[in-house]
Amino acid sequence: QVQLVESGGGLVQPGGSLRLSCTVSGSIFSITTPGWYRQAPGEERELVAAITSGDTTHYLDSVKGRFTISRDNAKNTINLQMNNLKPEDTAVYYCNAFEPRRGRTLWGQGTQVVVSS
Repeated sequence: QVQLVESGGGLVQPGGSLRLSCTVSGSIFSITTPGWYRQAPGEERELVAAITSGDTTHYLDSVKGRFTISRDNAKNTINLQMNNLKPEDTAVYYCNAFEPRRGRTLWGQGTQVVVSS
């Protein structure tokens, strides 16, 4: 059964960097259009970044130029490099993907990111 497991969250000061990783159990080729969402307290979950099988990327306007999504097929990971972090980036970040074989959307358990001085 394909699962997504996030890692790499934590506390960082404004202007700092974090790298989130999403490990796909099984093969990364069993999922399509993986991405990262985030949800701040009292807010709706929003798409932060996504990457297609052809490595086309999409970003939330507020993170363009600061965040970079990438995939490592050899390690079965989807990564989110976050630079110049701001307090408004504070949220729980979730990895997301679609599993065509079972026709279901997958979510990881979430990883907390706190940007604060």
